[in-house]
Formats: sequence, C-alpha cells, structure tokens
Amino acid sequence: MRSLLEPTRRAKYVPARQLAKRDLAQVLRVLDDDPVATCMVAARLQEYGLDNRCGQGELWSHNGPSESLCFSGVNIIPLRGGRDALRAFADRAIRWPRMCSSVVGRQELALPLWEMLADHWGPEREIRGAQPLLALTDTAIAAADPEVRQVRPEELDRYLAAAIAMFIEEVGVDPRAGDGGRGYRRRVAGLIEAGRAWARFADGEVVFKAEVGAQSRRTGQIQGVWVHPEHRGQGLGTTGTAAVANSVVASGRTASLYVNDYNEVARRAYRAVGFRQIATFATVLLD
Repeated sequence: MRSLLEPTRRAKYVPARQLAKRDLAQVLRVLDDDPVATCMVAARLQEYGLDNRCGQGELWSHNGPSESLCFSGVNIIPLRGGRDALRAFADRAIRWPRMCSSVVGRQELALPLWEMLADHWGPEREIRGAQPLLALTDTAIAAADPEVRQVRPEELDRYLAAAIAMFIEEVGVDPRAGDGGRGYRRRVAGLIEAGRAWARFADGEVVFKAEVGAQSRRTGQIQGVWVHPEHRGQGLGTTGTAAVANSVVASGRTASLYVNDYNEVARRAYRAVGFRQIATFATVLLD
C-alpha cells in the first residue's frame, strides 16, 4: 500500500471538497485498502452512505478519494493524504465553529493535522500521541471467559453504570455532562440492541464490560474494555476480551482495538489474547 503521507507534487493550492453520493463506491474501495485503521468511517458509510441528512458527518477530499480523505463529524479522522491535503482539511475545518470532540487516526496523519488546527482550536485537553492499533484475525490464544455474554436490553441500567464509570476513568470527563446523559444512554442502548455490548455479571453487577463500538463488513473495533476495580488482577480483562474478540472473528471480521502506549496492564492483556500491532494511532482530546 502506498504511503499515507507522501509529499504531493501539486504546487497550486486546491481546497478540500465535500464528497457526495456519487463518490461512495470509490471511497469504499479506498477504505478497503486499510480496513482496520478505517473501520470507524467504513462502518458509518456502509450503514448510512454519504447522505448528509442522516447527520453522520461529512467526508472530504483534496484531490480525489484515492489520494486524500478526511471524515468530519463527532470526531475528525484523517484517513489519507499528504501535507497539502491536511492543510486543505484544516482550512475547511476552521471555517465553522468546532463541533468535534477529538482528532483521531493514524499517528502520521492525526498529529500533523492537529498541528495545523491547534492555533485555532487549542489548547487541547490531552494528546495521546502513541496508541498501538492492534488486530486479531484468528481465535484468541487465551482462554475465553464463558461467563461473558451479550447484554440484554433489560440490563441497560446496570450496564450503563459501568459504562459511565469506564468513560470517566478513561476519558476524564462525565459523558452525562451537557444533556444529563440522555445522548450517552441512547448510544449505549443502541449497542445493546445491536448485540454489540458484552459483559460478565456477578451478583447483578457488571464486573467486566466491552463493546464492539464500530463494525464494518471487514472489521469489528472493540472499545470500552473495563474491569470493576474490586475485581482487577484476576485476569478478567484478558479472558473477557478474548470472548469478545472470538465473537468478532467468528463473524468473519478482524477484531481490532487501540490502546494507550502507557497502559502496560492492558497491553499485556491484549498480547496474551493474541493481538498484534499493525499501526499506531493518536488521539487529541478537546474540551
């Protein structure tokens, strides 16, 4: 696959343009070149297409989808392009008030894009500059926890309490801020209804949880892995993640996730499951 940050030979400035329905087939072919790293965007496009009325964000290109792509929605996700393309994406982004909560994607794209946005959108709340992107294409090498299962709709409140605790611990903000938690509750309820929220319960309480937060035709991206503080150190993170990853792989998809490089406990658990690093992500969290 060609480098995602090759220098461009174009001397003339070309602004980024918003892609339309007619571009969808080509875009999906391009995303298939990098199915794990582009899972979050591919999943949206495969479900909603490029119909802006769905409120699922916009897709931009600088000089054609095969050369440059950037998703703009709740997150800004640069997908490919050289510095000229990233500059065009930054210029387009700052034309309107910021709506996104983070810049995320391959490290070699996300960090240079943030450098171009920082004077307009900064200061950032946190930069997580090295997040190994992991993939698993076969059954986990660790034993899977047989008690980990899909969460049922009637278990929403118990699962939601664990999801909120995980979010605050991981992201550093309360997902209920702003609207009292209605939006986050809808998001979690939707994952449960789709069969993409997994947990182990003990005495009616969630002791392990994880979701398949984005699911494209080729990849299932696991997120929100969390073990209740009173149950840590027992291997539940390893065996629980193995159970969720096995379900993704059994569906014919690659299981994937990304993790902060400083989280050695999680990284050891994912290595024990059998995940291997295929790239590096970076995330810039914004207030």
